[in-house]
Amino acid sequence: MSDRIRTILETARVIAVLGAHEQTSRPAGYVPQYLYQQGYRIIPVNPAFAGKTLFGERVRARLDEIEEPIDMVDVFRRPEALPQHTEEILSMKPLPKIVWLQLGIRNDPFAKDLEAKGIEVVQDRCTLADHKRLGLKPISSSP
Repeated sequence: MSDRIRTILETARVIAVLGAHEQTSRPAGYVPQYLYQQGYRIIPVNPAFAGKTLFGERVRARLDEIEEPIDMVDVFRRPEALPQHTEEILSMKPLPKIVWLQLGIRNDPFAKDLEAKGIEVVQDRCTLADHKRLGLKPISSSP
């Protein structure tokens, strides 16, 4: 699994963060902030902050408002809230390659629905922790 996680984090460049938060004391604030500082382009998605700017990008209310290819959707939502985002994710053009559910988030039926459409799903893992654990370098300094 570590090899697959490494590949995902080394090849993803554009990450939509579902549930992104402006408070950096919250995981949905400090994890995307860390990824942004590592050189990833972060597109925040949260209807509560729509129109504001976080991580140098305009916050979108919904994932399907993003009109460009996304490598990964990084999810900060409760497991029971995930089914309401299935159609939103499947409406993205093109579909994201990966949907990553942050640490503590697991919903197998949601994952199966996405995997049936060719989207890889990672559950119950932290992008920040895995990035640090694997000793990955910032994107900007990659050869």
